Amino acid sequence: MTGLLLDAPVVDGIPFARAGRHDLREEVAGLVAAGETDRARVLLLADADDWWTEPPPPAEQLGRVPAARTLREAMDLLGMGRVADYFAHRWSDPTHLAGLALLQAHWPGRRPVVDVACGVGAHLRELSRRGVGDLLGIDVVWAKLWLARRFVCPSARYVCADLTAAPDLAVGSPAYVMCHDAFYFLRDKPAAAAAMHALAGDGGTVVVGHAHVVDPHGEPLTPEGYAQVLGTGLLYDDDELTRSLLEGRPPRPAEPADLHTSEAVALVAGDPRGPAPADLGEPLPPLVPNPLYRDDVLTWPNERYAAEYGPRSSYLPQRWPDPLPADAARRRLLVDLPEAW
Repeated sequence: MTGLLLDAPVVDGIPFARAGRHDLREEVAGLVAAGETDRARVLLLADADDWWTEPPPPAEQLGRVPAARTLREAMDLLGMGRVADYFAHRWSDPTHLAGLALLQAHWPGRRPVVDVACGVGAHLRELSRRGVGDLLGIDVVWAKLWLARRFVCPSARYVCADLTAAPDLAVGSPAYVMCHDAFYFLRDKPAAAAAMHALAGDGGTVVVGHAHVVDPHGEPLTPEGYAQVLGTGLLYDDDELTRSLLEGRPPRPAEPADLHTSEAVALVAGDPRGPAPADLGEPLPPLVPNPLYRDDVLTWPNERYAAEYGPRSSYLPQRWPDPLPADAARRRLLVDLPEAW
């Protein structure tokens, strides 16, 4: 890790240390020094990742984001489009359940946790609600971290930085370093894996969830490729992880050669840790009806979401059942949305 976090400008408690944004960082630092925090925030909210192709909303619209009362309202003002649908309905999608299954089987315990490419902090929120206290989320998109801190998991700390060029993040060792549904997007995977192992330290744990084997929207590897890059032979099929959480059983590992037909795989390197002390398949109250149901019909937010998650969401019936089954919470008919969802 390079650089000093103290050199990064801080707005709303989130340091901006993203690599490749020297001019933006200098401009933000100047505005912060001049007391122009609102203008600095607008600049940071407009910054996106390199995969995003849409232009940022007007500055006047971004200036209204802090007044948003809900996560969805804020994401709408940020112009997040299909990504907003992904984050808004994260709590019941099969990818999120697979991530919970990984945590169920390989729990961090009292170790510090670093969530790489944490997005709006859905997994950090789960860890926080289950009693894990030392939480750090890093992402290259400052706006996502702002949403996480404001609406999803305010108990974690956040740093906007690139994994392979991050400043000293002041993480204790050994640590539990995870990256869910993002590793396949990272272009220099060997460097990313090395950085995650360095953060974890001697005796630490590195967990990669939902790494696509075939996907036109990233740069995926074969199962053997992921295993080699991360230095591990402990792999899971992503669908197996989702099923295991729904069925309340431990997931079954698989050999890389048996995972070539998988949509995505998960890997655990280093100390595998033990299982969670509680059942993450049962969401914590208060629970509310899954908002994917409109007029008692399962309604996907957009066609892309339906194509990606619909075929793997058979645990959600097409119509709202009456009466509710005993396993309604496990099947995510009932969900634990953030208070200001």
